[in-house]
Amino acid sequence: MNILQKVTIKQILTENSKEKLLHSFIHKKEQLQKEYEQLHFQLKKAEGRQSPSLKRQFELERERKKEKIEIIDFQIQQLSILPIGSELIEQEKQAIIEVNVGDNWNEMNSEKTVVIKDGIVIEIR
Repeated sequence: MNILQKVTIKQILTENSKEKLLHSFIHKKEQLQKEYEQLHFQLKKAEGRQSPSLKRQFELERERKKEKIEIIDFQIQQLSILPIGSELIEQEKQAIIEVNVGDNWNEMNSEKTVVIKDGIVIEIR
């Protein structure tokens, strides 16, 4: 019988992966800033012709973008503090585990972790 089990994917921080993460954060931040400015432009363009509820929706969306930008700024700050060799939880996946009569359920039921360093699996726990 096969069952689904949660597997945590962790990444060991190296100079290379730290640089890639930083570039990823910067790219996301730039994209959010563009979206934020586009919303500002659309709001100004439609000023006077829109309903108050539509204006409020634009403002709420701009606030969400601004909050996401602040979160990314915080992530960039935290990344600069993290030492090389730190383990970062990258994602969680579902894995198919085969269960047979006589298997140790406690051992099979424990959470599994895959550790990656520079894109290569180095450990399965």
